[in-house]
Amino acid sequence: MPFLSATLDRVKPSPTIAVTTLAAELKAAGRDVIGLGAGEPDFPTPEHIREAGKRAIDAGHTRYTAVDGIPELKQAIVEKFRRENGLAYTPDQITVGTGGKQVLYNALMATLNPGDEVIVPAPYWVSYPDMVRLAGGEPVEVVGAFENGFRITPDQLEAAITPRTKWLIFNSPSNPTGAGYSPDQLKALTEVLERHPHVWVMTDDMYEHIAFPGFDFRTPAQVAPSLYERTLTVNGVSKAYAMTGWRIGYAGGPTALIGAMRKIQSQSTSNPCSISQWASVAALNGPQDFLAENAKLFLRRRDLVVEGLNAAEGIDCPVPQGAFYVYPSIAGCIGKTSRSGSRIETDEDFCRALLEETGVAVVFGAAFGLSPCFRVSYATSDEQLKEACARVQDFCAGLS
Repeated sequence: MPFLSATLDRVKPSPTIAVTTLAAELKAAGRDVIGLGAGEPDFPTPEHIREAGKRAIDAGHTRYTAVDGIPELKQAIVEKFRRENGLAYTPDQITVGTGGKQVLYNALMATLNPGDEVIVPAPYWVSYPDMVRLAGGEPVEVVGAFENGFRITPDQLEAAITPRTKWLIFNSPSNPTGAGYSPDQLKALTEVLERHPHVWVMTDDMYEHIAFPGFDFRTPAQVAPSLYERTLTVNGVSKAYAMTGWRIGYAGGPTALIGAMRKIQSQSTSNPCSISQWASVAALNGPQDFLAENAKLFLRRRDLVVEGLNAAEGIDCPVPQGAFYVYPSIAGCIGKTSRSGSRIETDEDFCRALLEETGVAVVFGAAFGLSPCFRVSYATSDEQLKEACARVQDFCAGLS
């Protein structure tokens, strides 16, 4: 339509949301659908956090707040970064947004000029490249090979940096692969960045607390203090605290950058939900023991899904270090035809036929920048995961 912005031509709707929506529509129409597309825990927000939200309502905390967060929440975030990451911030270095996505978007909007480049390791969360484009920048995709555990190498990072590079977006453990960088692997990347002082680092640490034995989580500014002044450390309560719908993300970074992000937010959404902010204070300041228990639950599910998918013909599923996703290769299925006659030429073909013929909804790998693969979110019950894996095995056995 001629009155729409040309910027829309640079982006596409979120494929993960599209898959989740389609699965819900099919289920509502009576289909037996197992949705493995949504990236959110299936258990409730912890009771003490819910109660804090209720108390906030009863106390009248239902009005506008400071644009980017109440003082109590900013102080809780300062303490979280100090306690868990060894990072020293002051409240004026903290911003709170409506989910981590808004925090990332604010930073890009506040810093990118036309022609600026942002390095985006692939496979990537689907929104990274499109947020860069919406902000006027150019995403530069650097592919972490399947054979290297989906991690990019220092040489790849070095080769991708140009005089126009403004940011590296870094996500570990990763959505969609669950891949994590060890402290040594991360140190090797930060040594490259230390040689290029014009490149800033935007870390997405949303899956920090969903990490499995053998993986030692670190965030870039923690490993390389020299990068502190050009790092935006982004996190949130969505995944670890089962608070996806509460929509609270946050970040710590240089005061000037945080101020610029505040200006963007003041003219877009203004403050995040006041009630969610008070609940997030309780999340960050309250008991943390359940985080380890939840990680054990996800570990069991990870092992169940990895074993189940590797039992399917033509699928090769690596073992992730964290998050609640697996990202198996379906190279062995390409070029085949399903029992119902669907030709599998791409991972999108595979996922469409899988949904139509078995009712299992997953997200095709091309949406994340690396094919032929697909993403499974195992943030659902063991029973659903076992049934889904059985259906995938049967579907693959029928390919010829």
